[in-house]
Amino acid sequence: MKKVFLLGGLFVLVLVACSKKDDAPPYDAKAQYSIDSAKIEAYVAANSIQNVKHDSAGIFYQIVNRGDTRDTANRAAYVTVAYIGSFLDKQVFEKNDSLPIGLNQVIYGWTVGVPKIGRGGEINLFLPSIYAYGPQGSGKIPGNTVIIFNIKLKTFTNR
Repeated sequence: MKKVFLLGGLFVLVLVACSKKDDAPPYDAKAQYSIDSAKIEAYVAANSIQNVKHDSAGIFYQIVNRGDTRDTANRAAYVTVAYIGSFLDKQVFEKNDSLPIGLNQVIYGWTVGVPKIGRGGEINLFLPSIYAYGPQGSGKIPGNTVIIFNIKLKTFTNR
């Protein structure tokens, strides 16, 4: 009988030791968006960046060059872009001179932002974390991180 109690106690102890206690507050997307938006607005002001617009979808953007806007990419277009991704401290985390990809396969900020320019155009996207890599982050990008992309649209095919 002592063995049963001993094994039972050991089992309970193992369960308690292995249980994960999550004291983190639940993720609040609205609150994080407000924090991120304030960071972007401060960055834009501190760096005297002109003509930054705040889209109704929630992204901030600056069109550097509209490109040929007679025909623009839609949100499902297959595009080839050159881009540089950086943090607010201007540290580059990624760049590519020729990335072919579908706009339905990328972060939401790109899906909304890239169609704002035409072939040959260039845009700067200032993305709140919810429109980038969210609370989970990705690779070198920590969760809840505002990021900036400079994107040049080389070519596209609408689908």
